[in-house]
Amino acid sequence: MTIVFGKEISQQTAASLEKEWLITNGIGGYASSTILGANTRRYHGLLMAATRPPLGRTLLLSKLEEFLCLEGEESPLSTNIYPNAIYPEGYKNLVRFSLDPFPAFDYSVNGISIKKTVFMVHGENTTVILYRSDRGGERPFAPTLKVRVMVAFRDYHCVTHENPHLKTDYKILTNGMCIQPYDTLPPLYLFHNAHTTDKASFWYKNMEYPKEMERGLDAHEDHFSPFALHFDLNKGSDFFLVASTKAYDKVDIFELLNRETIRRRNACMAQSGHKQTASPVATPSQGEDEEKEKKIATLAESLSSVSDSFIVQRADDKKSIIAGYHWFGDWGRDTMISLPGLTLVQGRFEDARKILLSYAQYVDKGMIPNRFPDYGEYPEYNTVDASLWYVHAVYQYAQCTKDLKTIQKDLFGVLQEIVAYYEKGTRYHIHMDADSLIYAGAEGVQLTWMDAKVGDWVVTPRKGKAVEINALWYNALKIMSFLAREMNLHGEKMRYDTLAEKVHASFQDVFWYNEGQYLYDSVDGEIRSSAIRPNQIFAVSLSYSMLSKAQQRRVVEVVNEHLVTPLGLRSLSPKDKDYLGRYCGNQYERDRAYHQGTVWAWLIGPYISAYARAYAGESGTATYIKRLFLPFYDHLFAAGLGTISEIFDGDYPHIPRGCISQAWSVGEILRAYSEHACG
Repeated sequence: MTIVFGKEISQQTAASLEKEWLITNGIGGYASSTILGANTRRYHGLLMAATRPPLGRTLLLSKLEEFLCLEGEESPLSTNIYPNAIYPEGYKNLVRFSLDPFPAFDYSVNGISIKKTVFMVHGENTTVILYRSDRGGERPFAPTLKVRVMVAFRDYHCVTHENPHLKTDYKILTNGMCIQPYDTLPPLYLFHNAHTTDKASFWYKNMEYPKEMERGLDAHEDHFSPFALHFDLNKGSDFFLVASTKAYDKVDIFELLNRETIRRRNACMAQSGHKQTASPVATPSQGEDEEKEKKIATLAESLSSVSDSFIVQRADDKKSIIAGYHWFGDWGRDTMISLPGLTLVQGRFEDARKILLSYAQYVDKGMIPNRFPDYGEYPEYNTVDASLWYVHAVYQYAQCTKDLKTIQKDLFGVLQEIVAYYEKGTRYHIHMDADSLIYAGAEGVQLTWMDAKVGDWVVTPRKGKAVEINALWYNALKIMSFLAREMNLHGEKMRYDTLAEKVHASFQDVFWYNEGQYLYDSVDGEIRSSAIRPNQIFAVSLSYSMLSKAQQRRVVEVVNEHLVTPLGLRSLSPKDKDYLGRYCGNQYERDRAYHQGTVWAWLIGPYISAYARAYAGESGTATYIKRLFLPFYDHLFAAGLGTISEIFDGDYPHIPRGCISQAWSVGEILRAYSEHACG
């Protein structure tokens, strides 16, 4: 999919600054900014290196200040934001931005055209910036492209300011420079083919990040510039700057570009070979119907391509999934939920296997990690559902690959351990109660996916028996029964079946809310939460459901009435007294709203699966499901280009918020598309 914006971007500055591009390197690093080239977040930069793949993200190269110098005048190509000012105004010379598959910026100044392309080298902390010029003929005054380097050298969550500790010197190499402002951070190699160097160094002060201001965070930063490079446009047409933590003896940027282009193309071809092309619900009678079909197919194509950005290499040839860009690492729950869509429906079976094996080695007391901390600390195990999602992911892997050998040899024992610990009890009072349902909860700890916490205040504690946890529990037991049968473990199969029957009976007694004709969200003794939340949808959407057809339809109807929006499901009904329709403000205000009305894109996946099950075979079901994908096509051009955001405001117009590219948003749409919208 090619995304293009033309000359209108310079006249629509505010809208253009909302559109962000992102490229990744397969080990957790990335490059990202806006289509104007102005950084609006602390997380933007040209080389955000993963110093401890896939974590340890460190901003090395922040951006480049670019000018075209002609006959004594400087025309800007770059754009920065400062308090109450935009300077320089390079966006006025930007005539085109495209993403196909790499971000490219086309500038035009006084008859001279310059195209800048940015790409990363897979498996390396290396970003290449390539300039290609069309001078429009020889000129008596040699046009020069001046590129001034700006560096930060800081953790990606922080900002930096002018300080006396930064070492301003650098080493001159045969093909570039090497700068290492702080001994505790890796050196940055800057390779180039510039003709001259301006050695003047200084600080750029007080650059402003509007997106951080919106989030109530420190939004101003200083950048150090060690030098500027001068490229004589009369001496060639191709110029480059390579920023890397790797010491290249010789840099062949066109070999790197060709290699990365082929890798991306091969990945897309491999993925397309395992997914079906969208087919019409009925023979289109109007051009409008055909256009909708094309948009849905294009959505799937774009998300298939972007799925590669989330899959990252870990140590020992294992893999994991980054939960979201720009600031998430690899989280257990997010990984298991997004795994089917990001790997299995793409035909990336070996990636899926490596991810499952990677998490298997971290299972402790029946729990997989909630997340791996940024700074190498011990994994956190504060989640009740991640392990149950792991069981579900293994089942999806089994269904797609028929790889019983890996499951029997490496995974089934892990699944048995998970179920055993949930029965007898593990951390945070997670245990099977006398009614065979799972109870979980401890003061001050957030265990379900609704995990926002402000200081010591858990916003949605959901202590006790949560509806989706017990839907997942039943689902896990039925999966264990299935796998035991496949491996001829008949005694184990009977045991899991017997326990599943008990869970089924108790679930109906405990969770069905007769007055409202839907499921309680959570139950803790006599306290029953009738808040209408999306968690009940999993009791319909998972592989094994405990609800009757009538109950399934009633749950879907309630969710549809209160929670469905064009871009996902609200986390709480707007009719609830605790509903918050906008996700904005400082950390406290945002965390309050995170699961109290905010729309989550990933939930459209289980909603589609639930609807497909509840209304299977009925006229109009397929047409309705197709229609649910269309708003996500439009969103591809609105925030993170070609991808799907993490969350949206609960209130219209559902402004995108949070991460610009979220693994389970992309994964669940791809899974739902593969299972319910094509073929």
